[in-house]
Order: sequence, then structure tokens, then C-alpha cells
Amino acid sequence: MHKYVAEFIGTFALVFFGCATVIFMRAEVGLLGVAFAFGLSVIAMAYSIGNISGAHLNPAVSLGMLIAGRMSPRDFSGYIVAQFIGGIAAAAVLYLIAEGKVGGYDVAANGFAQNGWGQYNVLSAFVFEAAATFLFLTVILGATQNGAASAYAGLVIGLTLVAIHLAGIAVSGASVNPARSLGPALFAGPDALSQVWLYFVAPCFGAALSGYVFKAGVTRQVAATA
Repeated sequence: MHKYVAEFIGTFALVFFGCATVIFMRAEVGLLGVAFAFGLSVIAMAYSIGNISGAHLNPAVSLGMLIAGRMSPRDFSGYIVAQFIGGIAAAAVLYLIAEGKVGGYDVAANGFAQNGWGQYNVLSAFVFEAAATFLFLTVILGATQNGAASAYAGLVIGLTLVAIHLAGIAVSGASVNPARSLGPALFAGPDALSQVWLYFVAPCFGAALSGYVFKAGVTRQVAATA
């Protein structure tokens, strides 16, 4: 399987399972169930396509990998295109399913698993998304570096995403993923689209900072052992 196809499938699965849980099952499983839906999706994809593409499933993750020197600019471009298409395709499938609800599905009343801030202001949401993505990338880069216990990397990364959701769903929706945010926002309406910029800028800022810190640390380590 081509790595870009793998990224499309992986991102589709993440958005499909995670957002489907929000849309169709949130009342039954609660926020804990939502958090595990996203985390378990990452674990499943990590162990199924990780050996093909690395299972980034997230443009911010790919950006952090690029800055850390772990992928090429060409692959970065291919990855983010595949990830955004995967997220949008998953949201489209979920919209088709939701439209089949007896009596109809009111997006305005029920939402469409879009990210957004409400109980907290825009600064709180931005800080959480940036900080959470920084920590997420730090875990990913550390768990997948040479010498790490790679057999457990997918589990560690997925559980970290669970923790991020448990910590911040109420603050920002806990996206840390531009592709996850854009797909549902396209179907949720103008209010969701007006806020989606934050879920591009903040995660990418946090990821870029983590990639830079990781690369600087590796560079210093190499220099010290030279």
C-alpha cells in the first residue's frame, strides 16, 4: 500500500470513529468514551499502517516530523493532502449516515462533532491546543526514535491522545489535528468554519516547536559524542 493512501485511510478512520462517537453515541458513552474512541483509533491505525507511513494521521504531526528532520518536504506535502482528504471524506460519510436518521438530523441543534470554544475564551482554547500538541509531538518523536521500545509506540501515542481529550474537551474540543477539525466544520456550518483557523494555527505552532526542540536536542547529542 502506498504511504499516501495509508495516510488517507488512517485519517479517515480516526475522524470516522472519533467523530461518529461524538455524533451518534456521546450520550451513551460520555466524554470518557469519546476520548477512548479517538485514542483507540490511533492505536488501531498505528499497528495496521504504521509500518507503511508511520501513521501520522495529522498535518500537525507531519509538520513536527518535517521540522525534526524525520521526513522530506515532498512527503510532507503528500501526507497533508492525503490527511485533509481523508478527514473530509470521513465527515462526508458521517453526514450521509446522519441524514438517514428517522425524523432527520438537525446539525444546527445537535452539532456535527466540530471543534470550538464556548465555555472558555479563544486564548484558553489556543493555549490548550498549542500546549497539548507540543506534548503530543514530544511523545510521538520520543516513542518512535531510534532505541525506543517501538513495539509499544502505538499504544503510548494512542493513550496520550486519550489523555489529551480527557484534559481538554471542555476547553477547545481537544483537536490537536487540523484535518480532524476541518472535515466536520465543512458540514457544521459557518460558525464552525469561523473558528477552524485556531485548529490550524495552534496545533501547528505546538508541533513546530516540539520538532525544533527535538532536532536541537539530537544535534547537541551528536555533537557531544563526536
